[in-house]
Amino acid sequence: MVFVKAQKSKAYFKRFQVKYKRRRDGKTDYRARIRMINQDKNKYNTPKYRFVVRFTNTDITAQILSASIAGDMVLAAAYAHELPRYGLKVGLTNYAAAYCTGLLLARRVLKTLEMDDEYQGNLEATGEDYSVEPADSRRPFRALLDVGLIKTTTGNRVFGALKGALDGGLDIPHSEKRFAGFSKDSKQLDSEVHRKYIHGGHVASYMTTLEEDEPEKYHSHFSEYLKEGLEAGKLEELYKKVHAAIRSDPNPSKSEKQPTKEHKRFNLKKLTYDERKNKLIERLNALNAAGGADEDDEDED
Repeated sequence: MVFVKAQKSKAYFKRFQVKYKRRRDGKTDYRARIRMINQDKNKYNTPKYRFVVRFTNTDITAQILSASIAGDMVLAAAYAHELPRYGLKVGLTNYAAAYCTGLLLARRVLKTLEMDDEYQGNLEATGEDYSVEPADSRRPFRALLDVGLIKTTTGNRVFGALKGALDGGLDIPHSEKRFAGFSKDSKQLDSEVHRKYIHGGHVASYMTTLEEDEPEKYHSHFSEYLKEGLEAGKLEELYKKVHAAIRSDPNPSKSEKQPTKEHKRFNLKKLTYDERKNKLIERLNALNAAGGADEDDEDED
């Protein structure tokens, strides 16, 4: 009996069309994505780069991506879990850490493209708005901010990463209206407030308040800070050292791969054809040798 595979299933005749998987999962805003990655045809396949920032509970991911038919191509990436190498071991997801991650990515991608000497960026984090000026030889590296599904409220951490990338020397279209310290009433950016956030001043003020009002909560909430010997007055100096360390060496560290562990084997190893053949020949030779020995014993009798 011959079975014929149904080429046109029941789903084939349905008019309903499901949305993309990442849309169903609530991970990608395709309307925003298509407007961001569309490139003019007269640019002849020139990559259109995006500065992508994503947050988790314990980490910050910053990447420079370009879209292609095969998928997004990563030019460079930086992570908050790299910051302990530069001296920042605690508070890896706040506004100040986001600034450090953005700065690290900017210096890393410019180092990769050999543009780090031409575009030093803003050497001192003053909190004022900064835009890189084009040099005589090459234009600055341009990317578009991709925030994903993050709500772009004023003072969001994603704009801390943006500020770090701007100070690092990248050209990213932006407005100062979303940086921490922007006032809706005066419609101006208070650079001192913004500088305070970049250097962890908002964390330091909370530490001071908590230490005075609720000492027990202070010791439990900032236990990791206290283990590292960090107090409210030492945070600004720490972040300045981290910024300097990032600028001095933005290259990623090479990961040391651990040797693979030999797992205990409970079943027999599968033999190859040649191994089985040789094993059979050995058994036959052993049987023949045993048979020959028995014949010699009978002759002696």
